[in-house]
Formats: sequence, C-alpha cells, structure tokens
Amino acid sequence: MTSDAPLTGRSTIAEWLASPVGGPMLRALLEQGGQNEQALAPVRDFPLKQLVAMSGGSMSQEVVDGLVRRANGGELPEEPAEATEATEATEAWTERIVAGRFVGRTVIVTGAGSGIGRATASRIAREGGRVVAVDISAERLDDFAAEHTAQEVTVVLGDITDEESVARIVAAAGDRIDGLANVAGIMDDMTPLHEVSDGVWRRVFAVNVDGAFRLTRAVLPLMIAARAGSIVNVASEAGLRGSAAGLAYTASKHAVVGMTRSSAFMYAPLGIRVNAVAPGPVATNIGASFASDLGRERVGLAMAVLPPVAQPEQLAASITFLLSDDGTNVNGAILPSDGGWSVV
Repeated sequence: MTSDAPLTGRSTIAEWLASPVGGPMLRALLEQGGQNEQALAPVRDFPLKQLVAMSGGSMSQEVVDGLVRRANGGELPEEPAEATEATEATEAWTERIVAGRFVGRTVIVTGAGSGIGRATASRIAREGGRVVAVDISAERLDDFAAEHTAQEVTVVLGDITDEESVARIVAAAGDRIDGLANVAGIMDDMTPLHEVSDGVWRRVFAVNVDGAFRLTRAVLPLMIAARAGSIVNVASEAGLRGSAAGLAYTASKHAVVGMTRSSAFMYAPLGIRVNAVAPGPVATNIGASFASDLGRERVGLAMAVLPPVAQPEQLAASITFLLSDDGTNVNGAILPSDGGWSVV
C-alpha cells in the first residue's frame, strides 16, 4: 500500500500504526482496554479487520468501520478487490479434511464452543467421528450444533470443574470413549507471585488442572477396559518456559505437562496414548489482561519475539493428528505447535 492510499479494514495493523492519522486512533483504542501496541506485535502483518474474528467480541465490525471512517474524514473508502501480500500470508494454510479418519470413534472435546476446542470438535465430526462437544456456554454449543447437523454431534452443557457435569459428560459418551481432548482453559491476569490473588490462583487451577484431571480420571476406566484410547491435553508455551504468562497460568500449564508425561508412562502398556500440544499465540476468545505493571513489563519482553498468531484450525490439525491413528507410536510427547516460538 502506498503512503497516500486510504486506510481500510484490509490495511495491515503495521500500516495503521505507522500512519500519522490512524496510529494515534488505534493506540487510543488499545489504551481504553488497558493495552498498548506491544499486544499487537504478533499480528502486525494481519489486516485490521481480522481483529473482529480474533478478539472474541471485544472489537466489533462497527468499531473497525468507525476507525476507518475517522481516518478518512468520515468516509468509508472502497476496499481493493485484490488481496494484500499480508492477507495472502495469513491465508496460506488451508485445512484439508481426511475423510473417514475418525469413523467409528467417539471423542470428547472440552471447550468446544469456541476457539481451539470448536475447531477440533468440528474437524473430528467432519472426519466421521462422533463428537461429545462440551462447553459452559449454551449459546455457543447451540451455534456449533446448528453448523454440524450433517454430522454426529452430542452437545453437553457443563462445567468441567463440577463433578456432576463430569458425570454427565461421560454418560453422554456412552459405553465407548476412544479419545479425549482436554482443550478448555482460562488465562490469568499476568501477575507475578507476590501479586497473585487467591481467587485467580484457585480459578485458573480449577479449570486448567483440576477440570482436566477429573474428566480424564472419569474417562480412563473405559479406555483401560478397551485397552485402547488417545488423550490430548492442551498445555501452552507457558508450560515450557517462564516468560509467556503470569504465575498462575504458567504453573497450571506446567502441571498439565506433568500430568501428560506421568499418564503416558503409566498407561502405555494398556494401549493408551497421552500427549499434549503446546500452542503459542492463537486467535481464540481467551483474552489476556495485565493486572500488574511488573507483569506487563516482563511478559512484554517475550511478546516482542512472538511468532504470527495461528488460527484455531491449525491447532486442531495438531490435536487431531495426535488423537488419531496417525499418531501411532507417539506417546508422552509435548508437541510445540507454536510457529517456532519455542526455539527463539
């Protein structure tokens, strides 16, 4: 885009930030949400309008259109028909369905209403599997079910931190459970140890560790009886390093890594594989907030070297590989699916 071209929704975030008109507008919008432009470092080459899908509802199309109008004297300029180089780069990967890969399999997926969980549940269903889709949002589950009427999908409204919900999830699966994807998770508020509240610590561990532990414990007897099964936990780059999040989230994801490795060792002789993926930045509805100046300063250093943000479908590709027979002989692996962040 030339310097005199109008800013549009297809202009990259880098182009907006470099603009003497659009830059201050975008920075002011970030400040309203307690963020700064460092938060956009991994997505600088994305079109501005892609933030609508990535923000989980915090940035609407109306907000983007408003920015574009203000940057162009009240007018909404027509966007170029051709894709920009940045757009082509973000659309370079295309999901390829493997027909029949999960035929005859029943797989439980938590967090299936949005983000990585939704993409994973959708792929398994479209590859022939029966999916038990679990989420705490009835609206998101209804939307997921409406999009997959041609597939075998059972939705369960439930909270994995609640024992009764866990029992209902297992009951909905029936007598056979071939796979479990523990995707549901929450972020912390980026606080270092001396600033972590009891409430944040308890809530993060309740979802990220206790919920996955209880549901896996409930599922394993059926897998042990069948002497077969595949479990994939969603860890994080925060489970491999100390610079990706606050203490509570980092400690919880280290716990997920430990749970994965211990279980892989224990159940290998019984035909059960247990692996984990460790995502880097992903466009999901899990938002990060900074309740600590020290946390913002320190974690902000790591954000400067973040790889481009991945789409949930890219993580689903990694998860379904490990869940399926394609992952044969892979057990106890913590697979970084992070665009190379783990090697920086």
